[in-house]
Amino acid sequence: MLEKINETTEFLKAKGIVNPDAGIILGTGLGGLTAKMENCLEIDYRDIPNFPVSTVEGHAGKLIYGDFGKKKIVAMKGRFHYYEGYGPEQVSLGVRVLKYLGIKCLFLSNAAGGVNPTFRIGDIMIITDHINLLPNPLIGPNDDRIGARFPDMGEAYDKYLIKKALVIAEDLKIRVHKGVYLSTSGPTFETPSEYKYFRIIGADAVGMSTTPEVIVARHMNLPVFAVSIITDLGVEGKIAYTTHQSVLDEAAKTEERMTALMTEMISTL
Repeated sequence: MLEKINETTEFLKAKGIVNPDAGIILGTGLGGLTAKMENCLEIDYRDIPNFPVSTVEGHAGKLIYGDFGKKKIVAMKGRFHYYEGYGPEQVSLGVRVLKYLGIKCLFLSNAAGGVNPTFRIGDIMIITDHINLLPNPLIGPNDDRIGARFPDMGEAYDKYLIKKALVIAEDLKIRVHKGVYLSTSGPTFETPSEYKYFRIIGADAVGMSTTPEVIVARHMNLPVFAVSIITDLGVEGKIAYTTHQSVLDEAAKTEERMTALMTEMISTL
């Protein structure tokens, strides 16, 4: 794996991606944040050695390097999912390459269904912990040069960054929640009984991504900050027919507030 990581990293450095301060992976319908970046270099995933290609609408499949929040960042406009047929190494490769490019923090966003009855569509949830029901991306041989065999996940989401985000959100008058994100394989949206079960075991929101990226980041001692945009509700009495397009539409409505929060977060790194 390290050979692939190094090959991809060296290719991107040769293209001009050097010394980024942070990396961002943008979820379904949330790629518009990159419009706020300046002095951009864009590279299609299909042109990057070893990179998978995003196959889902709302995931543009571009790596973008430029100025954002007074810092140099690398943004993945689109991620990779197990439900696309990709294996653990492919799903996690982007995070590993961002780390080897030199990022100091990883920022993640996703669209998710809210199972906490206090949530409303359009809310932003700062992820404080997760329940991973996807295959663990670290299964298989471990390369000690990359990370330890048994990484601790006691602080999967950086407490300092969470505290900073709460202060920024209050200053910007952005309504945010804290909560636990649960990941499933998808691509089906959940049944009412599954929503109920996920709430019983401690979830506040559910989606189909993010946790493999966080596990891989922590494997490499990379601090993580992540948010979910609540695009639909899995609460009894509030469950409505959900489509991928409806998720895209609701994510777009909230993107401006998420971008404002991320901009200030990265500016103060």
